[in-house]
Amino acid sequence: MAVNVGDQAPKFELVDGDLKFRSLDEFKGKKVVLSFFVAASSPVCEVELCKFRDSLNDISELGAQVIAISNDGPFANKAFAEKNNYNFPVLGDYTSQTIKDYDILLKDLLHVKDYNAAKRSVFILDEEHKVIWKWVSEDPLKEPDYNEIMNVLK
Repeated sequence: MAVNVGDQAPKFELVDGDLKFRSLDEFKGKKVVLSFFVAASSPVCEVELCKFRDSLNDISELGAQVIAISNDGPFANKAFAEKNNYNFPVLGDYTSQTIKDYDILLKDLLHVKDYNAAKRSVFILDEEHKVIWKWVSEDPLKEPDYNEIMNVLK
């Protein structure tokens, strides 16, 4: 079932690159920019997460936290995060359960049977983790509107 604006965001507990489990609950009281990306080290994902990295000071000043999620494993995500100096959690949903909970599973990526990923998506959550903005792309090469994200956070 799709997660829509006005809905309470599904909770999660996912592993980071250091094999530490992180939950949405630990960010209660902050707005959250939840960025689901297609694949660690893919070119468009790198551009997207680097834009979030480069604007993190502005995002933080607006009381928000960026969390990035893919269905990659923790070691791939750690290498990706270290290579690009990401300054926010990059979490692995290796079972794709959270991706399914948000109803954004992209099946057969690049026409490869059973190679599933997250649709490139951004959910902005308020301080109580209610969804206040949602963007989901069927095209894994399309980036979100970063100016619109900043406007919603304001």
